[in-house]
Amino acid sequence: MSIEYCEKAPKHPVHAVYHNTEYGFPVKSEKALFERLSMEIMQAGLSWETVLKKRKAFNKAFDGFSVQKVAAYGSKEVARLMADESIIRNRRKIEAIVANAQTILTLRTTHGSFAKWLAAHHPRSKKEWIALFKKTFTFTGGEITGEFLMSIGYLPGAHEPDCKIYKAVMAENPPWRGVSGR
Repeated sequence: MSIEYCEKAPKHPVHAVYHNTEYGFPVKSEKALFERLSMEIMQAGLSWETVLKKRKAFNKAFDGFSVQKVAAYGSKEVARLMADESIIRNRRKIEAIVANAQTILTLRTTHGSFAKWLAAHHPRSKKEWIALFKKTFTFTGGEITGEFLMSIGYLPGAHEPDCKIYKAVMAENPPWRGVSGR
């Protein structure tokens, strides 16, 4: 995001809760990681506000972002999602979310969980993370990967140091902190 986000979001009716309680804070829950990655994919080409407004609908449509359930989706579920007017109906994005759930199931086998996979590859530069995500996941270009990793505390930049939330994020010891010491 930007310095403007830290100035406008804290009191914004849509952005405030996300900015003040989630953005940049470390995330370990697989459901939360999967939801956040999926939201970043859905945001591509759209505003973050649009995605936040549809967050409840996404959770309902994607079975609460249960990795197990979404990984089992087939053409019937994709058709259901494409017909759901409460979400962003983009076939490539929907199919990417399903494919990424399947990838996360594989990561459970190889690393124990998505969170452990992230930790096993930390630290990396943004460029290295982007290359790894492009190799591992679907529909994860530079912007999506960068924002996802910033939003879960693996890359710095979610908040400006003078943002009131910055200290709260730092108190949670985000993974990037041990690397760059910003």
